Amino acid sequence: MRLAVIGAGALGGTFATLLARAGHHVTVTARGRALDVIREEGIRLSGGFGDTHARPAALERLAETPDLTLVCTKAHDAAAALSFNAAAIAGSPVIVVQNGLDGVTTAARLLPGSDCFGALTLIAAHYEAPGVVRVTTAAPTYLGRGSGAADAATRRWQAVLDAAVPTIALDNFVGAQWTKLIVNMLNALPAITGLSVQEVIDHPGLRRLMTASMREAVRVARARGVRFGQLQGLDDRSLRRFARLPLWAGQRLPLQLRARMGSVPNQGSTLQSLNRGQVTEIDYLNGAIVREAAASGLEAPVSALLTTLVHEVETSGVSLTPDAVLARLPRH
Repeated sequence: MRLAVIGAGALGGTFATLLARAGHHVTVTARGRALDVIREEGIRLSGGFGDTHARPAALERLAETPDLTLVCTKAHDAAAALSFNAAAIAGSPVIVVQNGLDGVTTAARLLPGSDCFGALTLIAAHYEAPGVVRVTTAAPTYLGRGSGAADAATRRWQAVLDAAVPTIALDNFVGAQWTKLIVNMLNALPAITGLSVQEVIDHPGLRRLMTASMREAVRVARARGVRFGQLQGLDDRSLRRFARLPLWAGQRLPLQLRARMGSVPNQGSTLQSLNRGQVTEIDYLNGAIVREAAASGLEAPVSALLTTLVHEVETSGVSLTPDAVLARLPRH
């Protein structure tokens, strides 16, 4: 099949390489030095899915209509990337591989003639240089759309992706987006401190703060009437129970997530963006919790603080020590 991958970062590079290895004709979009490197040297993938070298076609803008397009940009770049490539992909199926809550609705709004799906991936990948990606955690990707059962079109594209990278068709995709958003509460503190996810969870004070952000996010979701989807061993029942636990007991959740990561340091996507000098997608992670809370007349002070601190590090370029982070917590 003719497949396109918009965005050649950590996840885009991973999907493009694995799809090419499975025998598909893959075209990726990139810009600047990344475009030049991929054209000249291809993409080298190492780590959890094995060592692979692929030479996909590389363009700044798609020129032909593919059979399927994967959008692998950061959440804040999705609308611009879709609009930039709309002439080629309008009317053809699109899968948005993205954090946050808005990816599928954004694609459907900008491409009204396209069949739009979402993908939630648990793959952890590190962008080491243009055209060089290392997978630190090999894990499944979940494909779906809407709040109902996975439909026939979802299952068709799941089969295509699954031949290249483990992919599961998912019921209640919207609920699963919220579950993934809870898991993505792992991202802010590594970005603020410069520590790996594992190091953050190993620090007692930071682990408590991370747990508080997760618990707050679950409570906001409940206020919004969300029924959490099943993802990474979590579901509606377990997350509702987690939100009722005292803070000390709730710390089991980040510890469980840490155990699944293994020992290879996981920077998290937000810290990787900072390390590359790029704007982060924090406004679509913790920032989304703040907005959803406001829509229900609530506040989300923990996510508001973490969003502010990530933006401060974006501006200053200087990480905060754990003590400096904990000192910013409001006193009661």
